[in-house]
Amino acid sequence: MESIITKHHKNVATVLHASAFSSYFIPFGNFIVPFILWNVYKKETEFIDLHGKEVLNFQLSLFCYKFAAMILTVPFFVFFGLKNHHVWDTIHFNSISIHWNDGFSFYNLTLVSIIVCIVQLLFFAINITYTIVAAMKANEGEKYRYPLTIRFIK
Repeated sequence: MESIITKHHKNVATVLHASAFSSYFIPFGNFIVPFILWNVYKKETEFIDLHGKEVLNFQLSLFCYKFAAMILTVPFFVFFGLKNHHVWDTIHFNSISIHWNDGFSFYNLTLVSIIVCIVQLLFFAINITYTIVAAMKANEGEKYRYPLTIRFIK
């Protein structure tokens, strides 16, 4: 393997990071496209191999974090959405309350939904921010390690 990083290697590494955005067009594209590109180019240089592993590890880590957040959210939807008590009456969330005849109340479910949306926006912002930073670092010829990443592929 070469130790010199050429413009081609920088471009491939940059595209590897940017290919994570393909999930907005192709289901699971953030895994499939970088994996294919990484497998095609990983033998050219260690630089491309490192960046390919980083992209895949970061995307897999984000998937795990989102899945864990989803699993942790389910009990809140069940408890706050289906239970017929007024937890938030003391904080005056009555204005967003919608009651059905059977006593089902949406105001607690609405608050949990707002929290879930905020968490999803946070994951979205983390993905966009760190992917752009990593692509810029790759384009400059620098190695980059995503923060909070579980190293699935070593």
